[in-house]
Amino acid sequence: MADLTTSYLGLTLKSPIVVSSNPLTYDVNNIRRMEEAGAGAVVLYSLFEEQIELAEIGYSNYYEQHRDELPEALRHVAEMKEYNQGAGSYLAHLYQVKHATAMPVIASLNGYYSSGWIRYARLIEAAGADALELNIYYLATKPTITGAEVEQMYVDLVRDIKQSVRIPIAVKLNPYFSAVANISRRLVGAGARGLVLFNRFYQPDFDIENRAIVPSLDLSTPSELRLRLRWVALLAGQINADLAITGGVHSAEDVVKGLMAGASVTMMASALIHHGIDHLAAVTANLQSWLDSHAYATVGDIRGCLSHVQIGDSAALERANYLNVLRTARSKD
Repeated sequence: MADLTTSYLGLTLKSPIVVSSNPLTYDVNNIRRMEEAGAGAVVLYSLFEEQIELAEIGYSNYYEQHRDELPEALRHVAEMKEYNQGAGSYLAHLYQVKHATAMPVIASLNGYYSSGWIRYARLIEAAGADALELNIYYLATKPTITGAEVEQMYVDLVRDIKQSVRIPIAVKLNPYFSAVANISRRLVGAGARGLVLFNRFYQPDFDIENRAIVPSLDLSTPSELRLRLRWVALLAGQINADLAITGGVHSAEDVVKGLMAGASVTMMASALIHHGIDHLAAVTANLQSWLDSHAYATVGDIRGCLSHVQIGDSAALERANYLNVLRTARSKD
């Protein structure tokens, strides 16, 4: 029977399938079930920068106050009590999860600049997190802000937090940088032990009847995996960090593809929300079966076999693929 054990962020995982940050991780019992179903690790739901800021200025229960008393930059924040109970409760939940499970637990911070990140990163470490995932989200809407400034913001934040904690840090990247490989190298140089490709941003929709902007939630689909496979395959061997794929992982076949691209782990959330936590056990069993049927002894035997380093033809992952697709489509006319 193939050995599913893998390493991620210096941690030993029993499986390359990691549960990524999602609402199912609010419940300790759900996380126990994830571990029983074969998860190698879990990334908890995110603590948002806005929650940290509200706590810092004494407005953790700000909906009991007048909204106009808040700084203008925080008046947009939605009621988050249904999401979680704030920074203090996040730390308590982390502590409970660590004592309820044996698998590695990765905390998540979501934001882009707050000095409060450093203090809470330390508190997260003290609460027992095995690692910290930085979910950095900054949308540069002002035309005076350059791409170089945005990238430096990311690098500085990673460096500052890494200097403050001993636990490993992973950065959850978005695919919109003009030079993904370069910013990846810089983040690793600043202290990131791993990179998670790629973040999925939820785009708001328009309500044309009420002239309102409304939130929307679309779960991932397997087709989204291709972008992740491409970049992991391009970065593997070039970046001295563990690579994780998140977004589009729904089946054992998707896990195999991610490993072949060069990922240390593949992360799953939408499939569990859609199919339930038991889906994780089915994917784990199917992964085991696939490896056994192809006579692979470990997941390491296939890791990176389709990365650009191994195939020796990065053009297959770059522009040539675009041309090949067009040629194939034309031949079907």
